[in-house]
Amino acid sequence: MSVREGLLALLGDEPVHGYVLKTGFEAATGGVWPLNVGQVYKTLERLERDGLVHARERQGQRQYRITDDGLAALGAWWDAVPDDEPPPRDELMLKVLMAVGQGRDHALDVITKQRSAVMAQLQLRRRGPSTARRRGRDPMVAAMVDDALVVRAEADLRWLDLCEERLTHPDPSEETGRRPVTRPRRGTRGARS
Repeated sequence: MSVREGLLALLGDEPVHGYVLKTGFEAATGGVWPLNVGQVYKTLERLERDGLVHARERQGQRQYRITDDGLAALGAWWDAVPDDEPPPRDELMLKVLMAVGQGRDHALDVITKQRSAVMAQLQLRRRGPSTARRRGRDPMVAAMVDDALVVRAEADLRWLDLCEERLTHPDPSEETGRRPVTRPRRGTRGARS
């Protein structure tokens, strides 16, 4: 998702100004994606240029509402399914892949440190309410954010285990391009208890 789709999703039939969209976006994302108000207005300018929103001056403020073309673009976004590409700029993934280029021992050291950090984050997330909940955000949205962070940490732990397995027990079939099925060694099962 980009800010563009987020703002379109928040626009309705009633005109609204940018600051309301900024706070609405932050509330809808459970407080995990803060926006700069300048970014909001820059995105709204582009949306207006593209015919997806209509702007008008009202009581000294520029207010926006979604157009029919904006509704169509928003509908296409709701219907779109994520593709099979890796997430862009996934820092953990890139860090481990770059570490592999520095040698097996360095990569294993990076994996061990990252596993410890992810495990610590996971334990903190399971212990208490998130920052979003403590700030009085919508409890359901905050719980969904917490769930996403826990599941992502569990997936990261499993991936780190798989990376370690590949580095410590290389599979000759990888040389031929076949994709072997590997099982995680450690960390994943303990992370769920």
